[in-house]
Amino acid sequence: MAAVSSSSLLRRLRPGLPAAVVVSTAVLGTALTAVPPAGAGAAYPAVAPAPGGAVAPLADPTGTVSPPTSTPSTPSTTPFPPSPPTNLTATQVRTTSVTLTWTAATRGCCPVVGYDITYYQAFDDVIYSLSLGDVTTTTITNYIQPGRQYSFRVSARDGDGRRSAATDALTVVTPVTDTGPDTTPPSAPQNLTVGEVTGSTATLSWAPSTDNVGVLGYNVYRFDGWFTSTLVATVPGTTYTGPLPPSTPLRTLYYVRARDAAGNVSIASNTVTVPTTTTPPPPPPSTCRVTYRNQSEWAGGFVATVTVQNTGTAAVDGWIVTFGFPGDQQITNAWNATVGQAGATVTARNVDWNRVIAPDGSATFGFQGRWGASDAPPTGFSLNGAPCTVG
Repeated sequence: MAAVSSSSLLRRLRPGLPAAVVVSTAVLGTALTAVPPAGAGAAYPAVAPAPGGAVAPLADPTGTVSPPTSTPSTPSTTPFPPSPPTNLTATQVRTTSVTLTWTAATRGCCPVVGYDITYYQAFDDVIYSLSLGDVTTTTITNYIQPGRQYSFRVSARDGDGRRSAATDALTVVTPVTDTGPDTTPPSAPQNLTVGEVTGSTATLSWAPSTDNVGVLGYNVYRFDGWFTSTLVATVPGTTYTGPLPPSTPLRTLYYVRARDAAGNVSIASNTVTVPTTTTPPPPPPSTCRVTYRNQSEWAGGFVATVTVQNTGTAAVDGWIVTFGFPGDQQITNAWNATVGQAGATVTARNVDWNRVIAPDGSATFGFQGRWGASDAPPTGFSLNGAPCTVG
């Protein structure tokens, strides 16, 4: 198997942005290489006609000239590239690697000597590329991170540098752990649409995802059309109503990912655009209050409870409480809520019997965990994506 070249980085052109920023400088000391667009092929000169542009008539032995019965043709010597590879598949997806396999390309004028792979992380502007020898499988580790979405294409290359058209894009999402009990991400949310739009808010809705264990909630992101995604809310259901985004020189898109209790996220939904406002609206008043109490603590362990109170005038039908540990706490079990943790971020979702919190009502859940360096209490909480008062 031929050695894999160092990955190269290119900038992807985003609609509506200057072309001057398409190609990045070398990153981490790697050299830039030109990546042919999908379906591109080299242009080759046509075969020149025979001198005079016509075929001379044949002489007859009797002295008369007989017209030719057919026009002889010159065999084409124009080179042509290999066919595209087929059946591109991810046979293994781990937190920091993706193994790809494909069916070999058919040679064109010349034998296939290798394959080129291009890939990029979703909602980012950098394209990675690498070249392989004449193989039909490889494991990619460069720039692969946990809980991220990537798209891959493969093209064939012959000995003279001619490249085939690329395969269709293969999209995968990496798990957040390789050793936990749940390494399977949920399915992607479908049919994200913009519903009611008022002077200050817009409502998004989508079809629900499925999961081998269970969908804990949905992350709603705002994307600037370049490379920055901002998590704006985590909600329990399939709708989100939020303020209209401020007007910016860049694009403002929204997309949704499903999330399970282990922290695995799905492939992203489609993106949608919502109207913008020139004046950012003031943050809405808090309609919730959260109280965090350490019930007991010992060296290496603790038990805590969280009470969320509805201080608004409407009932909360389905809730997700999100917060972050400032220390190194890890939750080991929980009650009265379905609790997931990814890094320092904790997401707690209602169970069936406490899904509705009436005005002035409250719901309490608890958990046990371990800690090493610090068991400091969280200082910020949100309910269905909106910040809560703490105390």
